[in-house]
This record gives sequence, C-alpha cells and structure tokens, in this order.
Amino acid sequence: MAGRISHWIDGKPWAGVAERRGEVFDPATGEVAAHVDFAAQSEVDEAVQAAARAFPAWRDTSLAGRSKVLFAFRELLNQHKDELAAIVTAEHGKVLDDAAGEVARALENVEFACGIPALLKGGFSENVSTRVDVYSMRQPLGVVGVISPFNFPAMVPLWFVPNAIACGNTVVLKPSEKDPSASNFVAELWARAGLPDGVLNVLHGDKVAVDGLLSHPAVRGISFVGSTPIARYVYDTGTSHGKRVQALGGAKNHMVVLPDADLDLAADAAVSAGFGSAGERCMAVSVVVAVDPVGDELVAKIRERMAGLRVGDGRRPGCEMGPLVTGAHRDRVTSYVDAGLSAGASLVVDGRDHEIDGAAGGFWLGPTLFDHVGPDMSIYTDEIFGPVLSVVRSDTYESAVTLVNDNPYGNGVAIFTNDGGAARRFQNEIEVGMVGVNVPIPVPVGYYSFGGWKSSLFGDTHAYGPDGLHFFTRTKVVTSRWLDPSHGGVNLGFPRND
Repeated sequence: MAGRISHWIDGKPWAGVAERRGEVFDPATGEVAAHVDFAAQSEVDEAVQAAARAFPAWRDTSLAGRSKVLFAFRELLNQHKDELAAIVTAEHGKVLDDAAGEVARALENVEFACGIPALLKGGFSENVSTRVDVYSMRQPLGVVGVISPFNFPAMVPLWFVPNAIACGNTVVLKPSEKDPSASNFVAELWARAGLPDGVLNVLHGDKVAVDGLLSHPAVRGISFVGSTPIARYVYDTGTSHGKRVQALGGAKNHMVVLPDADLDLAADAAVSAGFGSAGERCMAVSVVVAVDPVGDELVAKIRERMAGLRVGDGRRPGCEMGPLVTGAHRDRVTSYVDAGLSAGASLVVDGRDHEIDGAAGGFWLGPTLFDHVGPDMSIYTDEIFGPVLSVVRSDTYESAVTLVNDNPYGNGVAIFTNDGGAARRFQNEIEVGMVGVNVPIPVPVGYYSFGGWKSSLFGDTHAYGPDGLHFFTRTKVVTSRWLDPSHGGVNLGFPRND
C-alpha cells in the first residue's frame, strides 16, 4: 500500500500538494498504513472541470465504442479481482473471502452495464397523426457525482460508475476516506481499458469534498450511500441546488423466524448475516424476531454457532470475521454493549471476551448476542453497524409484522418458514423494499435494482439495474413530420401513360 494516496483526475494521479490529509489505518493492527489527501474546493473544481471537458466527446461516443471499453474493463477487473480483494481487506478489515465476494458482486453490475446497446433502446410510434411519427430516446445527464461509504469500497462505487459511464455520463467519485485505495485501483483499470481521460475522476476527502460536489453547478446528479442522517442531508442539499439525487441511507434489518421454520437453517443464517463483515453492512441482519415458542431453542442454536467463529486478521487463513474499520468506530459499537446491559437486555454472548487471532492493537470486537430486547432500547432503535445481534420475542406472526412495519427503516427483511402461504402473505404485507424468503440478505442481482423504503432511501430511484439506467439518463421525445415524396422532386420510377 502506498504511503500517500491522492486523487485521480483527468486520467492520472494528481500531482499537487494537499492542504490537509487523513490517516488510513490497517484495522487488523491499528497502525497507520498510509495518508490520504483531502480535497479543497480547488481540487473539487479541478475534478469537475475535467469531467465537464470530457463529457461532450464521451456523450457522442457510439454505443459500440462505450461497450467496447466496458467489456475491456470487465476482463481487467476479473483478472485483478484477487488484488482488489486484498486491497479491500487491508484497509477495511473484512476477511479475504468476504472481500472476494464483494468484488464478485461488483462484477455483476459491470456485466449488466456491458449490455448498454440493448438497454438504451427507445420507443417509436409511427403515424400518430397523418405522416407524423413520435419517438423517444434516453440521453445522459452530464457530470455526475458518486459518494460511497467505507463498508464496500469496491462494490458500491461499481453499483453506480459502470451504469453512469455506459449511459454517456462522466463521473467524479468520492470514496470513503477510511479505505480509499480500492477506488484508485479501479480507476487505473478503467484507464487501461481505454476509458478516455476525464470520464472517471476520483476525489478523496471529507465534508469539504462532499459539499463541493453537492453545490457545484456543473454536477447534474448525485448518487450516495451512507447513514440516514447524512443521506437526508445529501438529498436536501443536492436537490436544493437543482440536482437529481438518489441517497441510500441506513437500516435496521429484521429476520422473522416462524415456529415452523428449520431452526438450524435459521441459526446459520442469523450468524452469517449478523456477523459477516463484522456487521458493517447496510443489509446485515441486526434483529432476529423469534415468534413463540421458538425463542429459547433458536437463541441456544445461535449461541452455539457463535462460539466457533474465528475472529482475527482477515489475511490469515481460517479467519471468518475481521476487525472493525477504525478504533473510533469500534469504540462506538462497543458502547452499545454497555447500553444494552443498562437497558435490561440479556447479554447472551459478550463479544468483548472473544478470543482474537490477530495483533493486540487491532480494532477488535467479537460477535455479540442480546436476548429479550425491547423496541425502546437503543440497541434496537439505532443502526449500530457492528457485530451486535438482538433477539426480540414476539407472540404472533401479526405482532412480528407490526414490529417490522413500525420501524422507521425499510431496507431489508427476511422471513424463515416452511409455510408458503405465510411467506406469500408476509411479502405482501411487509413495508420494506427488499424481502428474503429463507434468504437472510436479499440483495438483488445486478439486473434488478437495490434500495429500501422509508428512511432507508431518499429519492425516487433505486441503485443499479433498470433504476440505475433511469437515474443516469433523461428522456427526450421527438415528434417529426416529413412530406410525402410525391409532393415533388425527382421521380426515378417507371413512366406511366395516363
């Protein structure tokens, strides 16, 4: 990993001198691994101007030309997927298998965007009136900004960037300052794939960079993923400056377990979905709703599986859960263990006591399990974004559905049952954007779209897939009328004797 991580502007690393820098940690050791340049307004302007200069030529590049670059990028990304996964693990902390899965999901979205010639087809209506035809086309917005979070430094940028580029836009990507190297690595691959200079720019930094993109008059759209308070801020600020904005926020995802469910399957799913990537996923299961009378047996099965989880340095073979991304975040998540105890929840497994296979200075917290959690406790109401799983007991299916629907978030939910009728009723009644049936993390594949409801999404469109194409284009409708050739002019037909 380089000692200095800087911006990627106009097809090359930025050569300027930053006024401010941030620290990038190795989460498994707690040591500072690099420093990242923080953009001032001048660098924001430089990146946006590079994208604006590149836009006219890229907009007019043929669909065949754009797809050629996308296919080349897809091949390079596949060839270098292990390197990218290693970068993710080094800066984020998730284990290598998890990082490899992240890159695989990113590839799905690139492959979807490779089909852009077919995806951008318009409509045509012939002879809507006498010799009048109407047709529609989808055209790019211009310069768009992508602001991505720390928890998926490879996947989330590639939710947006391939579709934006495929549609003919140019992009300024602002990744998280906590794990910035993945975005630079991906930008280099795009350049090697033949993407023209300025079509993709990477801008590092903090709120200064974010606010610069939200207010810049040349930026036409903003895609954001992060916490709900910041998503609301991004949406309000961006739209107030006349931009199209999709801002995906936080979550409190529930997993409802009915009495007829396979409890071994449900326990496996709860552990995988609750503690994978150390719980730092917006689709992580953070609440298990145990419908009577399965609570005691389910909690016992979850506890049994947690005891065998190997927590440690994600680069070490056999580790299943890594550290949290920073010390400050680890301390915040750990504070919820104390909060849960103070509120009266039963601490079944205390992650602070978990054996660690890693350096003492790493940002560690083992998997933690609370039982008998009430809906007024902070461990239930807050998005903890860490390896803390809460079990809420419910008397009936109806009360479980009410609990989920009353939650202000509506990102993901799952139900575990062997009753097809109950599952079908659940998917109809539940007020959540993504639903899993015996699937704990129902993230859609790349040719559908990702996004929640309620306070989990601000804006009208979800991420990637068909909604992504809709977001990164605007519709133009043309009404045309042409005179019939018989009106006059040269006639090369056979002469007639009338």
